[in-house]
Amino acid sequence: MEAAKNMSIANLLVPFSIVLFIIAIGVILLYHSFQKKLYINELENAANKARHQEDLLENAVMVQETERKRIASDLHDELGAIISIMKMNLLFIMQKEKKGKEEPDPATLETLQNLTRLAETGLNTVRNLSHQLMPPQLAAFGLIRTLNSFADSINGAGLTKIVIDVPDELPEIEWMTTLGLYRILMELLTNTLKHAQASLVTIDISISNKNELLISYADNGIGLPTVGNLKAGMGLKNIEARVNVLKGTYNISSPPGARGFQSAITIPL
Repeated sequence: MEAAKNMSIANLLVPFSIVLFIIAIGVILLYHSFQKKLYINELENAANKARHQEDLLENAVMVQETERKRIASDLHDELGAIISIMKMNLLFIMQKEKKGKEEPDPATLETLQNLTRLAETGLNTVRNLSHQLMPPQLAAFGLIRTLNSFADSINGAGLTKIVIDVPDELPEIEWMTTLGLYRILMELLTNTLKHAQASLVTIDISISNKNELLISYADNGIGLPTVGNLKAGMGLKNIEARVNVLKGTYNISSPPGARGFQSAITIPL
């Protein structure tokens, strides 16, 4: 009787244990499934946030370029025209002053001449600012010829030599990439010319077998400042923002304090 009772309990415990085991396995699988879904949701949220940040950055750059174009147009078309009219009137007054008197007042003529020179200086300043904001030769002649023209103007001064090495043929580059690369390289060149005390700058541009644009930039100047002043001194935020908009990468291979500066930029085409 006792043996039958024990066997009956054992018969009950076996299926009960199996059920508990199945329930435990189910709970574990549900937990892992929940964790997996949670992880996937976190990845999706992070990806959406990253895409949103990329969109915001791209929109910010687009707005900046649109505003640059508008200001450049206003400077060239409106302020430039006003200063040109001022200059023409000054020249007219000078000619009238010379013809109206046998011996024109030297002080008056000198004042008019100074005003004319100031007007000419103002015109040149407006023209330079307009071209810096939106260089017309970039759209007309492309990135390489624009950079070569800038290099020629710097090389002519004899203080810093800029050497640009490019392949004989480059694939057609869309406008926003061209404009972004121009801004990036001009930021680097401006920093070198203002801060690096360099005598030589080299820019190598090539195409990788992955259809990527590779830009190597180097100068032989005093090198990077300390880490604390790195971003402020070299304008890395502006460069990195533009590289990110172009879906590229930007690396610096020069540690702060070392002599010279080297960086590499990769932009997918």
